[in-house]
Amino acid sequence: MDSGDFLWNSGMFVWCAKSINLAYRKHLRDMYDVFEEGKKYYNTDKEEEYIDRVFSACKNISIDYGIMEKSEKVYVYPASFGWSDLGTWGSLYTQLDLDENKNAVQGNGVNLYDSSDNIVKVPNDKLVVLQGLNGYIVVESEGTLLICKKEDEQQIKQFIAGIKQS
Repeated sequence: MDSGDFLWNSGMFVWCAKSINLAYRKHLRDMYDVFEEGKKYYNTDKEEEYIDRVFSACKNISIDYGIMEKSEKVYVYPASFGWSDLGTWGSLYTQLDLDENKNAVQGNGVNLYDSSDNIVKVPNDKLVVLQGLNGYIVVESEGTLLICKKEDEQQIKQFIAGIKQS
């Protein structure tokens, strides 16, 4: 890695349907055959049933190993840009505009008083008043309200699992 002769694979690929189809045909023929067999089901009410039936029989292999490493027609576009895994509320917070108190707010009816370092995301029609809250995630989605310390965001899945079990 120190040589600089390697690039990070971000997992973002661009191809036309014809090219990727031909690559499957050449390098992952068994999957290609499954795709071809399913053509009569695609965009019909039988598509989901077909996929459910054949999915587990397909080879468990990533596109990297199955096609990209074998293909002669792979081009890399070197780029340098910041990276953030937006899979967490904390990483999203770093990408959003902050107010003068370092609050990231999405929602037209949010009113903050003596509050800082929060991420608040609520529907635009929701009136929210927060006072004295520092370092929290406040999110409403589909009728569920989450209020969690930012530092504890990794526990959100555990919180949800606990609710579903009870």
